[in-house]
Order: sequence, then structure tokens, then C-alpha cells
Amino acid sequence: MSERTTVALKYPVEIDGVQVSALHLRRPKVRDQLLAQKQGGSDAERELTLIANLADVAPQALHELDSQDYAALQRTLTGFFS
Repeated sequence: MSERTTVALKYPVEIDGVQVSALHLRRPKVRDQLLAQKQGGSDAERELTLIANLADVAPQALHELDSQDYAALQRTLTGFFS
């Protein structure tokens, strides 16, 4: 089982009808990066796809996140690669 990192959301959102106050990202694998690149689009869109995949949510579910919460997800993603 993959290790997961929990990112608490300061501003919870509703995803699939459920109030979500934290997202749990698993560590990325090479296949996750390849999948995000295959999706195409801008760097931001590929990053969003990767984060959504690691959190097991649809990319559209992240569109309503507060920018501060998304920045926390970005920091977590960056931490996986350092």
C-alpha cells in the first residue's frame, strides 16, 4: 500500500456531494507523471491532473478549491520530488 500524505483544507469543499476537509495524496509513480503528460494542456493543467490522480478525485473536483489550499497541495507535490 502506498504511503499517503494528508493535506488539511482551510476552506472545505464539496466533492461528489460530500463535504471534504482534507485530501490524501499518495506518493507519485512514473506512470502518474506519464498519464498527466498524456492529458496535454498547459503545465498548470497537467499539474492539476497529477494532483487529482494522486488524491483519487476528478480534476474538476479541484477547480473549486481555495487558492491557499491548492498551494498546500502544490507544496506537498513538490515535496514528493525533493
